Amino acid sequence: MNFSELAKVIEVVGKDRGISKEIVVDAIEQAFLVTARKKFGIQGEYEARYNEEDGDVEIYQYKNVVEVVGDPIIEIDLENAKKLDADVEIGDQLGIRIENPNFTRVDVQTARQIIFQKVRDAEREILFAEFKHREKQLITGIARRYERGRIMVDLGKAEAVLPQREVIPGENFKPGDRIQAYLTEVVMTNRGPEILLSRTSPMFLVKLFEIEVPEIQDGTIEIKSAAREPGQRAKIAVISVDKDIDPVGACVGMKGSRVQNVVNELQGEKIDIVRYSDDLETFARAALAPAEIENIMIEGEDKTLDVIVEEDQLALAIGRRGQNVRLAAMLTGFKINILSKTKLQEKFKKAAENLLQIVSVTDTKAQMLVQSGVQSIGDLSALEAETLVDILEITEEDAKKILQDTLDAIEKGEVQLDVAEEEELISASAVPAYQGAIKKGNEDSEDDEKGKFSEAERRLREELAAFKLK
Repeated sequence: MNFSELAKVIEVVGKDRGISKEIVVDAIEQAFLVTARKKFGIQGEYEARYNEEDGDVEIYQYKNVVEVVGDPIIEIDLENAKKLDADVEIGDQLGIRIENPNFTRVDVQTARQIIFQKVRDAEREILFAEFKHREKQLITGIARRYERGRIMVDLGKAEAVLPQREVIPGENFKPGDRIQAYLTEVVMTNRGPEILLSRTSPMFLVKLFEIEVPEIQDGTIEIKSAAREPGQRAKIAVISVDKDIDPVGACVGMKGSRVQNVVNELQGEKIDIVRYSDDLETFARAALAPAEIENIMIEGEDKTLDVIVEEDQLALAIGRRGQNVRLAAMLTGFKINILSKTKLQEKFKKAAENLLQIVSVTDTKAQMLVQSGVQSIGDLSALEAETLVDILEITEEDAKKILQDTLDAIEKGEVQLDVAEEEELISASAVPAYQGAIKKGNEDSEDDEKGKFSEAERRLREELAAFKLK
């Protein structure tokens, strides 16, 4: 079977589509193998070989040598087998070349379709491998058209998809516009590799800074986490391994040139650059800037920060429509509750007044109980004498007297057990949508964390102890 143009086709396909010659040859062999099975019987055993020297595809049919032929497709008698190979014996398998297969036009068309399919599959695999390697990187292409609201981006060898939800609000791309985006994922589908892009991901912001700031590229400065509300505001936390280099100043650049280039790419998105700190309280204060923070209480198990601010700092801490506290929560990875110091003082004042209904509880004792989390007579009545001794630093006899006075007052119905519920103490709350865009570096040990948390609580209690109860 002579295919005079076959060698040329193999060479052209390999060169134009970037597919290796071996893959194309394998596709041709597989195609004619399938065609042979259909023409000569699917129960037979066949082999197709491409002969590079003369450009032929040779097809061999394998038959078992037997004395009496039962199925001529898979068997041959010894007499005829000897004519092909004098050394053959009963039980051997003989490969017989089909000299003239007489393929019809339909057979050739079937082979062609299989070859094209195999080549397309190989193309898809090559594209998938190439772009899979570029995941989590910036990529640039040209907007071509819209399909079901999605922007199809020409990357040269392939098309990528930029979904509408991944476009910065207010952006409007026209065919022919240049698009720079973050390659989030490459997935293989029935139609080939699907390349997904994003311009709203916090990692897009991170990668833009990596381009603009050489110190980030060489590892001198590290971006620890990033948070965005696309098109409006973003925060990034940076740290320098070189004490002589200011990470914030390096990211801002001379006269703000570096950060301005990023802002321009993000359609005017305001960017806050925050200095990262391993001390969570220090980092949280920076993340909530420009608000001035009075105090922070850290709940390690719940990953919650209770942030206390003055009344005039509430609006700054919360931000427009809660934006500042949301971004800070995303940046730190902690849920953040914003509490007004005035409201907190009022709450502790009322808690102390509730406890003062007990005759043996003095003003000082009431404050000490409140600082220890005893907020009402109901809480006090549930305590053990030993616990009360530790809190108030009194004798066991005095502790038992306070508890007895409490129980007597409750039985007589002379006291209000709990503080009346009023307005919500928390002015704003935000839960992180993710644990920061980049979380590198070593985590603190559990012991270190417990130490930090207890220290923060101690400082908060000292602050609360200074509150004046009127």
